[in-house]
Amino acid sequence: MGFPAHAERAVALGEVHARPYPLVDTPRLLIQLAFMTEGGSTVDHAVLGELSRSIGIAPPARDARHHIMPWGNGTLRWERHTEFSTYLWEGPMPRDGSTAQHPFGHGFNPPGTVIDGVRLEIIKKDRSAHALISEFDPASLCYSDVENGLASIVTDFRQDRDGMTRILILDNGLSPARAGALSQRVIEIETYRTLAMLGLPLAHSLSPRIRRIEDRLAGLTNEMRDSTSDSHKLLDELTSLAAELEADAASSLYRFGASRAYNGIVLERLAALQEEPVTGYETWGAFIQRRMAPAMRTCRSVSGRQESLSEKLSRAATLLRTSVDVELERQNRDLLSSMDKRAQLQLRLQRTVEGLSVAAISYYVVGLFYYLARGAETYIPELHASVLTAIFVPIAILAMWYVVKAVRKKHAED
Repeated sequence: MGFPAHAERAVALGEVHARPYPLVDTPRLLIQLAFMTEGGSTVDHAVLGELSRSIGIAPPARDARHHIMPWGNGTLRWERHTEFSTYLWEGPMPRDGSTAQHPFGHGFNPPGTVIDGVRLEIIKKDRSAHALISEFDPASLCYSDVENGLASIVTDFRQDRDGMTRILILDNGLSPARAGALSQRVIEIETYRTLAMLGLPLAHSLSPRIRRIEDRLAGLTNEMRDSTSDSHKLLDELTSLAAELEADAASSLYRFGASRAYNGIVLERLAALQEEPVTGYETWGAFIQRRMAPAMRTCRSVSGRQESLSEKLSRAATLLRTSVDVELERQNRDLLSSMDKRAQLQLRLQRTVEGLSVAAISYYVVGLFYYLARGAETYIPELHASVLTAIFVPIAILAMWYVVKAVRKKHAED
C-alpha cells in the first residue's frame, strides 16, 4: 500500500490462516496426542527438531506456534497452546493388519506429560460401518447426525488399551474440506473437555480446607463477641487464616480460569456441530453437558467460596483492628493522663525544691555576710555584727528568691 505498517500487522493477519483445516479424504485415520508443556517451548522445539532431522528437513523457528511436516504416508501437524501442545498425525487407514505410520512409537520423546489422546477414524457410511458401532460401550455411546445429514459422529468417550479415546465419523457425502473441519472440531471437543476437567480434582482438594477456614472463622467471630478475649491473639489468627486462603486462591486462580475458558470452547464447538439426534442414542452435547456441568459448577462454587470467605475474613480483621485501635487509644489516654499527673507532681516537687534552695542559699550567704561583719567590727567597734546580719537576712532571702525566679523564667523561655 506504500504506507508504514503496524509492527504486529503481519501477525494479526497471519493468525487467521495459521490453523487451516486439513483436507481429509475418506477413509482416513487421525491420531492426536496432547502434552502438558511444563518444561516450556524449549522442550517442544527440541522434539520437533529431532523429528525434523530424522526425515531430513529444517526444524521450525523457535517462536513458531504451528508447524506441518510430512511423516510416512501422512502428515504431522504441531500446535503450541498456552499450557499444552498437540501433535496430530493424519494418514490413510491401515489395511490387511498393517499399522499406521505415525511417529508416536517407542522412539518418540514426549515434550511433557500426556493429557489426552484421540484416535479418529473416518469411513464411508454403509452397512459395514454400522458393525463398528457395536464395538463401543453402549452405556456411554453417543451417536448423532451432523452437517445436515452428510455425516454421523460416534464415540463412547472411553479409552482403549492404548489410552486413546476412539471417535468414528461416518461419511455420507462430505467434501474433503468439510471432513477436515468436522474432524478438527470433534477432536477439539475431546481435548478441551479433558483440559476443562483438570479443575475438578483441585476443587475437591481445596473444598475441605475452605470448610476448615469457614468453621474457624465462625469460632473466631463468636470469640470476638466476648469482651474479655485477647484481640491481638484473635487478629494474629485471622491474619494467618487470610494468608492461607489467599495462597490457595492464588494457586488455583489460573486453573479455575482455564477450566472456564476450556468449557466455553467445548460449548462453542458443540453448538457448531448442530447435532441431530439419532433415535435410540444420546447426542454428544447432552452427554457432555450432563457430565461436565456439575464439575464446572463445583469449580465455580469453590472459587466463589474463596472470594466470599476472603471478604468475610477482611471484614472480621477490620473489626478486630478497630477494637485494637480503640484499646490502644484508651491506653494512650491513660498514659497521657498518668504523664500529666506525673508532670504536676514534678512541678510541685520542683517548687518545693526551689523554696528549699532559696532558704539554703540564703543561709550560706547570710553566714558569709556575718563573717564579713565580724571582720569589719574589729576595725570599727561601733558596727555590731549581729545587728547588721539580722538586717541583711531579709535582704538576702529576697535577693535569692529573685535570682531563682529569674533562672526559672529563663529556662521556661528556652
